[in-house]
Amino acid sequence: MIKKGIFFLILIGLATLVACSEEEPCIGVNWYYDEDGDGVGRLDSVVFQCEQPESFVRNGKLEEDEPEEPTVSPLVPFVFEYGVQKAFYHKQTESPYGFYLYTPPQYDSTTSNTFPLLVYLHGLGERGRSDISQSDLIRARWNGPPMLIHKGEWNVTHPMIVATPQTGGIWSASQLHRFIEFLMSELHIDQSRIYMTGLSMGANGCFNYVSGKGEEAYTAAIVPIAGWGDPATGSQYEDVAVWAFHGADDDVIDVQSSLDMVEAINNATPQTTAKLTIYPGVMHPSWAQTYDGTGMGTESPDYDPFDINIYDWMFQFQRE
Repeated sequence: MIKKGIFFLILIGLATLVACSEEEPCIGVNWYYDEDGDGVGRLDSVVFQCEQPESFVRNGKLEEDEPEEPTVSPLVPFVFEYGVQKAFYHKQTESPYGFYLYTPPQYDSTTSNTFPLLVYLHGLGERGRSDISQSDLIRARWNGPPMLIHKGEWNVTHPMIVATPQTGGIWSASQLHRFIEFLMSELHIDQSRIYMTGLSMGANGCFNYVSGKGEEAYTAAIVPIAGWGDPATGSQYEDVAVWAFHGADDDVIDVQSSLDMVEAINNATPQTTAKLTIYPGVMHPSWAQTYDGTGMGTESPDYDPFDINIYDWMFQFQRE
């Protein structure tokens, strides 16, 4: 059953964003798919952008029809494979999300050796419900570390576990907290080295996790790309290192969003000064060159240099 509360959270969580206008920078708004052309779209079929897409409207309502029956079985044993990226569909495990999990070839469940954990959060366009359609989960690996792993291009200095959850709504700090705790209960994770990164809505998820959990957050460092956060929560980042990336010409989430967030964090004098790297002439998709490192040398000299890959940078930080 589609839950109304999820969609109310979507509306509430994005209500504070600045809509497109000539006076304000374009942040984007929700558009809902109007399947029957009656002027009211579906709340479970939404895109987030400035311009109105064809067949989408601003008004939405929840369809009362029952969704199709789930195509996955209920709870199954949590079994993973070393050195590969494996899919776990929503409601198949005790995780609050469906997810992909990569454990490095060096991982050995029979020893006490632990590994860093990297949690990657996808953007709005990659959302899905793998409890209803297993194929939805593939969207979660369209970008970032899971895409590099899938293509055989994942090559990091320090082997780490990579977890890629998928949400059907917006990222929830409490759900992400539960997800990390689920992974910690099942895997040999170095709990002092838990990291998070995400793009667009996923970058907002990174900020929201630390803003919402503060001292309880497990993350030692986050790398939000092309995202936004709540500058009023800058004091929550005292123990979390932050390195934000953004395209200077982003036409979906204005670069000012990252500027404001990093400034607010640094005004609260965190243990590690928050960093911001900006790519001149780059629009919203500023993540590919960040995740694979090809953006090094293309960044603006007016902000923090991209002089180390983000995975080595994160590994420098530990949290008790």
